[in-house]
Amino acid sequence: MADQDVLKNVGPRLRQLRLEREATLSDLAEETGISLSTLSRLESGQRKPTLELLLPLARAHRVALDELVDAPDTGDPRIRSKPVTRHGRTFISLTRRPGGLQSFKMVLPTVDDAAHPTLQTHEGYEWLYVLNGRLRLILGSRDMVLEPGEVVEFDTRTPHWIGNPGP
Repeated sequence: MADQDVLKNVGPRLRQLRLEREATLSDLAEETGISLSTLSRLESGQRKPTLELLLPLARAHRVALDELVDAPDTGDPRIRSKPVTRHGRTFISLTRRPGGLQSFKMVLPTVDDAAHPTLQTHEGYEWLYVLNGRLRLILGSRDMVLEPGEVVEFDTRTPHWIGNPGP
């Protein structure tokens, strides 16, 4: 597919994604900061898409930029993510898509606050699969230790804490 064909198909793709979300042009303009007239011209093909316009649209539609423009496959499906460490925990992304369902490998060190964990809540749902070691999960009033091969699934609005129980 030629580059011009890819760009020509962006307008209809933007419209399709917006309609799938049941959003109006006004909704999208408010969410992205892009003017209503610019969005309309993009969808109708009267304006050429630029990276400056496509990045906020990809975020709003929760799709990767490649998916937004329906770019041809690059041929290499491998994910080469860099580990990120936050609060002593290492996260390795196993998915490429921004937003939507995400998958991470987490490496949890033994922590000092395990004796007095602080339970958290947030929007979402979590699925945990223990690859090796042990995982302590406090979920509401339940306190459990999971072994390799065990899986849990829970609504993250339930107060919870996840940590390494030790040796």
